[in-house]
Amino acid sequence: MVPDDEGGGLMRTDLLFDGVDGLDEALAAVDAFDAALVAGLLRPQPEQASEVMELADAVAGTPLAARVGEAADRTAAGAAGEDHFVALAAARCALLGSVHDALTARVTEAVGRPLAEEAPVAGTDGADHATNLLAAARSWLCDLARAGWQGIDHELVAGAAPVVSAMLPDPALRRQATLLDGFAAELAASCPGATLERIPVRRWADLWSRALLLTVPRATGTSARGTATGRLLPLGVDVQEHATAVQAQVHAVFEPADGSVPRLVRAAASAPKPDTVVGAGLWQLLRPHLSLLTAVSEGRAMDLDAMPVTAEGDLLWDDAHARMGEPADAFTTARVALPTAAAAATAPLDRHPARIAVPVLLEGYEAHMDDDGTAFEIAGHRLAVDTDRTPAAGPLTAEAVAASVACMALLRWDAGEFHVQPLAVERTVRKKTVAVHAGAWAGGTTDKAGVRAEKAATGAVDALRERAGRLLRK
Repeated sequence: MVPDDEGGGLMRTDLLFDGVDGLDEALAAVDAFDAALVAGLLRPQPEQASEVMELADAVAGTPLAARVGEAADRTAAGAAGEDHFVALAAARCALLGSVHDALTARVTEAVGRPLAEEAPVAGTDGADHATNLLAAARSWLCDLARAGWQGIDHELVAGAAPVVSAMLPDPALRRQATLLDGFAAELAASCPGATLERIPVRRWADLWSRALLLTVPRATGTSARGTATGRLLPLGVDVQEHATAVQAQVHAVFEPADGSVPRLVRAAASAPKPDTVVGAGLWQLLRPHLSLLTAVSEGRAMDLDAMPVTAEGDLLWDDAHARMGEPADAFTTARVALPTAAAAATAPLDRHPARIAVPVLLEGYEAHMDDDGTAFEIAGHRLAVDTDRTPAAGPLTAEAVAASVACMALLRWDAGEFHVQPLAVERTVRKKTVAVHAGAWAGGTTDKAGVRAEKAATGAVDALRERAGRLLRK
């Protein structure tokens, strides 16, 4: 990492603090439409009508202009149909996609890595026989838009249940079913909407617009897939935990055996969980699905042989195509291999600023911890550090981050600014450099704190597996 315009280092941080042309205007149009959804679009008031028109104005001059303009007019008149809501959702997603692309271009310039290539689309998901199910889901989502978040009640939200139940058995519809199920559960927990003191306006509008577009027949293109043969060098693990599910996503550099340009890739495993399994117990649920976690905790590379991989850089992990490799220090990988690794492009429907998660190595900063949280001081700028996303299932703590001299992190963007999520840090202990990794316990550990945490979780995990076994035997 280098400040300002010195060049020649791992990252030009000055670019992260400069404004991006047009970004504020695009987000303002999205916010206006999101505000209109709060009270619902069945009988929009003049203020709501103007907020919908603001979204249409933002895409004027684009291929969406005519359809979105018509949709905005019909919505303002209280006569919008399904096609009109789909058009508005498409405009909203297009604006957020443009924000994603602008921020990604800025990050690419800052880190100085090779540009990503567009991901080709190989085909489509969702067969014609599912048209009625998709239409039913679309109808429910349109009813939500008409009622608004303040108008939701249990009866309205329950309308998603039969649709989700019918979708889940079909693998081609599982993506849509999972999204609808989670969205409906979140809305049900907030009913009735009229009593809500605080509404997650951006989040619910994100879920609504994404779900609506996914119900358009043949909208979900299948990314072209290839195979990866070469050496995989793990960087770190991002753990995403929910009350009923957990996912571990390993970020890594892949060096192809044919000597071509190294690539940034990801490998993920997820598992359902009871809310009693927390901390290091999460790894017990995830290890059976991803042997790569052992390599992460042991600091080793993995040799891949024809491992399936999508055009977006997601490894479709199969242990039959991987074997444990030589020791590979993650910070050495970050200093030597990461600067030349090319990132894959993002699929069109996945373009959203919340999806930005770029591995970076930070050095030469001053770390601070105060009432405003942890931050790195870089060339007179404050770069926020999101230690809340550091998993409890590892030894990395906010205190370790605040005492660090180097940090491997995911660069993210939220609330109008870039911030970093630490994956690992280096700190000086008794004149020696010591690395602390968020995923250090992923494959097991002899660390006393990790052993205690795993032991405490073993009973809950064993009970879960036993209950699952009894259900399967029935």
